[in-house]
Amino acid sequence: MDMPHFLDINRTDPKALRGMIDQAGQMKSARAGRPRGMADDEQPLAGHMVALIFEKPSTRTRVSFDVGVRQMGGQTMVLSGHDLQLGHGETIADTARVLSRYVDLLMLRTFNEGVLLELAEHATVPVINGLTNRTHPCQIMADILTYEEYRGPIVGKKVVWAGDGNNVCASFLHAAGQFGFDFTFTGPEPLDPERVFIEQAREKGVTVEVVRDPFRAVEGADLVVTDTWVSMHDSQSMKERRHNQLRGYQVGTALMSRARPDALFMHCLPAHREDEATSAVMDGPHSVIFDEAENRLHAQKAILRWCLGV
Repeated sequence: MDMPHFLDINRTDPKALRGMIDQAGQMKSARAGRPRGMADDEQPLAGHMVALIFEKPSTRTRVSFDVGVRQMGGQTMVLSGHDLQLGHGETIADTARVLSRYVDLLMLRTFNEGVLLELAEHATVPVINGLTNRTHPCQIMADILTYEEYRGPIVGKKVVWAGDGNNVCASFLHAAGQFGFDFTFTGPEPLDPERVFIEQAREKGVTVEVVRDPFRAVEGADLVVTDTWVSMHDSQSMKERRHNQLRGYQVGTALMSRARPDALFMHCLPAHREDEATSAVMDGPHSVIFDEAENRLHAQKAILRWCLGV
């Protein structure tokens, strides 16, 4: 039997993905009204140790995974890139083999996708992709959970991504094919998502469009999504170039007015307000950004359970 890694949405069986979303919703409902720090009644991770490895810094990923494991009765070990220095000295393969002797699951947030794939290839415990420069599947599982909480099944809906075709956009394209919704990208050509991700989604039978005019792109949208234009690691010149490229793709009230009246707005945060989206949208009636942030916790708890078979 193949190791149940959660590396990318397009690598995971659609029935398994649907099961995770449904279980995440059930676990969230079971916690309704309870103190945040209280453990779940069900303790499926009791006796399990999870290593959370961060080559790339994080706030939401670290806290949500750590809290999720603890709520389900497990324990965590948080390791930074300085602690491990993956691939520097000891090979990634040897590190994977050794860590697999100590813990029950590895979650990795890293820059280079190759590091994740090599770790998973040689680990004898499940590996979860907490983010790479290429994809961010845990975020999109939270986004789908959030959409369906508000509007029901996402199948057949129109999702519009505005801005940079980055790693979060890539995982949305993966999800389009697996969950059966249509996807429109609107942004400048130099920042288009990878062609292979577009073609993979189309091969699953969904409509994927690239529309340069953002106002035309969002017509009929059920969900409008954006993300930060710049990374904390970008140089000042890179930041200035990105702003010049993306200024016309800011999500403001005029743009949202072209979507469906009941359209939702999402941003995975952290956000640079008045850049990729205005505060009027982020704090407005279409926005579900803070439910989306909370749902990282619930979606990842379901992913952890699927990986460990508990």
